[in-house]
Amino acid sequence: MYRRHAASLAPMTPDDLVEIELIKRLKYKYARCLDQKLWDEIAECFTADAHAAYSGGGYSFEGRDAIVDFLSRSMGAETFHSSHKMHHPEIDLTGPGTAHGVWALDDVVVMTDFQLTIRGCSFYDDDYVKQDGVWRIANTGYKRVYEEMQPRGNVDGLRLTASWWATGGRSELPAG
Repeated sequence: MYRRHAASLAPMTPDDLVEIELIKRLKYKYARCLDQKLWDEIAECFTADAHAAYSGGGYSFEGRDAIVDFLSRSMGAETFHSSHKMHHPEIDLTGPGTAHGVWALDDVVVMTDFQLTIRGCSFYDDDYVKQDGVWRIANTGYKRVYEEMQPRGNVDGLRLTASWWATGGRSELPAG
């Protein structure tokens, strides 16, 4: 028996739990690749015909190549520092090789070239398919709960002390 949005009270099998864990790993990989700008690796997360509708549909794309192109163009600068934390997954297996998931997202973006920090909270709504034994994202999108921006230039003493790219991930602060 397959479930969608917890509509069924049928107990999950150990195999179901393994599939759900594999889907969690897929979404965590997606977030890691976003933050580390691993565009070839993030492409592996999507089906070739995937659809994405970010920010309540304000940015919509058809196909893996178009999605990855958008992500790399909008987030690819080394002055764009992001942290995407996916949590509280609600994942339901909906059929043989298909699943649906809802995820909470907390994200922070530091744009040093524009001296801005952007913080937000969203909920992702995803559909997954298993292709050749590997789970992939077929449809993804989020709608913002809130988003806020803060200028960094007027915050006394605020400075970036570590960057994956500029400092090799090493903090400039003395330890010990």
